Amino acid sequence: MALYMTKLIWLSDPHFVASGTVQGHDPRVRLQAAIDFINAHHSDATACVISGDLANHGTAEGYVALSNQLNTLSLPVLPMAGNHDDRALLRDHLALPDSAMPDFIQYAQNLPNSRILCLDTHKLGAHSGQFCAARAAWLTDQLTQQPETPTYLFMHHPPASLGLPMQDQDRMENGDAFLDLIAQHANVKHLFLGHVH
Repeated sequence: MALYMTKLIWLSDPHFVASGTVQGHDPRVRLQAAIDFINAHHSDATACVISGDLANHGTAEGYVALSNQLNTLSLPVLPMAGNHDDRALLRDHLALPDSAMPDFIQYAQNLPNSRILCLDTHKLGAHSGQFCAARAAWLTDQLTQQPETPTYLFMHHPPASLGLPMQDQDRMENGDAFLDLIAQHANVKHLFLGHVH
């Protein structure tokens, strides 16, 4: 018997700005190229996860322009917060699933044969990430709710060093606690990390 697999699109770190460039690149052109390709070749996907650093400066202007551009995507968008993002503005301009927590941009999304967990690692005022007691409690609860369901965990900050000195200094703090937690749950099948680009 064939196993039905859910198809997802994963993007990360668009660093969107309403005008101008970011380090010599135009994020509007790059994002539109990705959207056009997805619409042309992957419109059968269930959703598109964007794992943080959506807006480069975390401004209302940036999120409005980003929202308008994402509206040309033929898939539902599952947005996440990165260190460049502003949680309140992100909530104001991009739709989140009903399961999103009030204090964090994190939520669960059930799929036909699996589950997505989007974990918020944003730390206010810092480039590094954070895994606090409240987020650990939420993650534990989510992982124990459906212990037999394959679960795919998306987050912005890596929880461990990757051997990249410039990026490793801004990884998620308390990463060992995070890794110890997920090691207790066999339903976690894969981690999807942003931030490194």
